[in-house]
Amino acid sequence: MLVLVLILALPGLAVQADDLTGSTAFLCASVQATGCLEGGECGIELPWNLNMPAFVEIDLEKKMLRTTEASGLNRKTPIEHLSRVDGVIFLQGYELGRGFTFVITEQTGQVTVAIATQGSGVIVFGSCTPMTSADSGDK
Repeated sequence: MLVLVLILALPGLAVQADDLTGSTAFLCASVQATGCLEGGECGIELPWNLNMPAFVEIDLEKKMLRTTEASGLNRKTPIEHLSRVDGVIFLQGYELGRGFTFVITEQTGQVTVAIATQGSGVIVFGSCTPMTSADSGDK
């Protein structure tokens, strides 16, 4: 399994996001990511060029990140640490030598994701919308 990264549009762009206050499941969509190597070389890429899914489902109750069924990728990654503090949701985990952190603002649905491995890292910005159990197929 690969670490799921998530989601996004560059800060400063008009990104539509939803209020996630009280939501336990949401869908996030990726638009752009910046990857950097240890030597200082960085580049902006489309997320799928960095093996990231276009959409990721986040289930806080099950502590799980998962690709959408329609993607055909069938990937999921456990959330190791989860906290909600002052209107911000923090998710952290690791898999296959990669660590990840999601910082999601509940009121706006805006998200920033960082993924790091030895010698490289990726930052992604984006937005999320609440899901109902019917949307998620109650997986």
